[in-house]
Amino acid sequence: MTKIRHCLILMLSTAVMVVMGQVNVNKGNEAADMFNDPSTRDRNAISAAEAGWWKESLVGQEQRIKKWKEASFGMFVHWGIYSQYGNIWKGKRGGGYAEHLMRVMQIPRQEYLDSAARFNPVNFNAEEWVMLAKNAGMKYFIITSKHHDGFAMYPSQYASAYSTKSTAFKRDPMAELAKACHKHGLLFGFYYSHAFDWEDPNAPGNDWDYNNPGGDKLLGGANWFDNHPDWLPKAKRYVDEKAIPQIQELIHKYNPDLLWFDTPHKLPLSENLRILKAIREADPTIVVNGRLARTGDKNYGDYLNTADRPEEFYPVSNGAYWEAIPTTNDSYGYSLTDMNHKPTAHFIQLLAKATAMGGNILLNIGPKGDGSFDEPDVDILKGMGLWMTKNKESVMGVDPSPLPRQQWGVITKRKSTLYLHVFNRPKGELLTVGGLTAGIKSLSLLSSKKSIKGYSSDAVGLHIPLDQIAADPADEVIVVQLKQDIAAPESNDLIYVDAQVTENRLLSFYAKQYGDPMKFGDGKRDRYYVSGWKNSNQYLVWDINVLKRAQFNVSVRYVKDVGNTGGDMILKIGGKAFNFSINPSSPTSGRGNSIRLGQIDLPLGKQSVELCAKNIVGGETVKFLEVVLTHD
Repeated sequence: MTKIRHCLILMLSTAVMVVMGQVNVNKGNEAADMFNDPSTRDRNAISAAEAGWWKESLVGQEQRIKKWKEASFGMFVHWGIYSQYGNIWKGKRGGGYAEHLMRVMQIPRQEYLDSAARFNPVNFNAEEWVMLAKNAGMKYFIITSKHHDGFAMYPSQYASAYSTKSTAFKRDPMAELAKACHKHGLLFGFYYSHAFDWEDPNAPGNDWDYNNPGGDKLLGGANWFDNHPDWLPKAKRYVDEKAIPQIQELIHKYNPDLLWFDTPHKLPLSENLRILKAIREADPTIVVNGRLARTGDKNYGDYLNTADRPEEFYPVSNGAYWEAIPTTNDSYGYSLTDMNHKPTAHFIQLLAKATAMGGNILLNIGPKGDGSFDEPDVDILKGMGLWMTKNKESVMGVDPSPLPRQQWGVITKRKSTLYLHVFNRPKGELLTVGGLTAGIKSLSLLSSKKSIKGYSSDAVGLHIPLDQIAADPADEVIVVQLKQDIAAPESNDLIYVDAQVTENRLLSFYAKQYGDPMKFGDGKRDRYYVSGWKNSNQYLVWDINVLKRAQFNVSVRYVKDVGNTGGDMILKIGGKAFNFSINPSSPTSGRGNSIRLGQIDLPLGKQSVELCAKNIVGGETVKFLEVVLTHD
């Protein structure tokens, strides 16, 4: 398996343009590479950090991150002046994320500040917000103290006009939320936009009021600080006079457990490291996320972050701490124009999938400008709460299972207890846990505590009667008490294939890579692919174990988002080779495409599936998502 880069943040796929100034509304949401390539200046800062303050900070890292890891499930809240508009400005729709309204609509700084005077969230109730999180089973809470618009959602003494002091509200919502979280036992933290600030004339980002780098005009280029080092003193002035003082202000006023940062590429690494050093000096116990100071292969925060809105996760190094940040619809701030709320089951399964791979979930909510939560968000939170009331022990403070991947769902573990999360109920009479041959003490349903009888074990695995398993449409959890703990194998790339499961998916994320390393997509919808397939020496291999001999329909799924790419491919499976071609002149799209290759009779037992390229057209072939096996 190729070495996995310590970079979980990759690009958004589709660019959407609005007429006003031709602003690329999605490009500003999330960068392609949210890290710095270090220059000489940065390498000097790295050397100083690694020989001094950062090295010292590692001594307490395990202790400080333990509380965050055990919390497992948190609420992310994007709330600010932009929330009162719901991504509509003067009757015109914004675009992309609602919290980017100021940038997308290029609202002048003074006009935005004038609009802030009307901000009066009369329905804001910190106790209600925190109880919604707690009742959903969440154990930590992170709120935007200052987003990219530069507006402090608390009475800051720095850039004080650009804070809640200038609003009709006057109160300090951050203080009220901190108090409520501490009262109800939730870890509390802040999102702070340290590198992107559309208010400050010295900060990167606002290129409609000022001739500043870091905005959509790309003045000076993406790495403006390397191309124009003479511009850097202005940005340093912003860091010294606003960013660091406000971060320290948040630490001293509210005593947060967590700090969450974003868009580090807008500043050079040397400045990001300087900010992290100031945090460690102010309070060395604060947990800091992975989007503050990082290069392509080194992260100076405490844990890694996925890209925004992930739906699939690729494996990270064993023991690496990571967190996924889904949102209930497609925006993080409240949006009147975004009705794409996912069902509650989506988030229940996402939580189970993340914890089964050793990650946390930080689920985002975008409250309205009046301080209330949108009704679909409340429904999702209440649905999560109902499931968590009965099943939380299966996802809170658990570890990944050492067992192979199963097609019906995922497995979490706590010592000698396994939790089987059944998403895709098999057809037939039995649910088979492939590879589970250890001694069993007992089986039961977690939601009802009802014992399961009549199960059996053999060399294939554990077989559980389906007529004793309830059919939760989201995730029915089966508790398996083992006679003793089972150790993780040195390598476990095996995937079970089960004819009784409607769809067997062999994701490219879980294939072994050969030849030059390929990159992972960011895990968003139709972006769980590998890219960088440039020569015929590269290929993918899945090790599978077929539970029962059967005939399967074989399909491949891919994304073709670059013109004039494609070529001739071979899928080798079950002793048969399927040759297929992707026409280079076929249309491009960010959506997934499917090709049905035919049928194959797969024998019982272990075997390999291999995907190769015979001929590549363009710089690289298309981006492969998965091989899909279905049984009629």
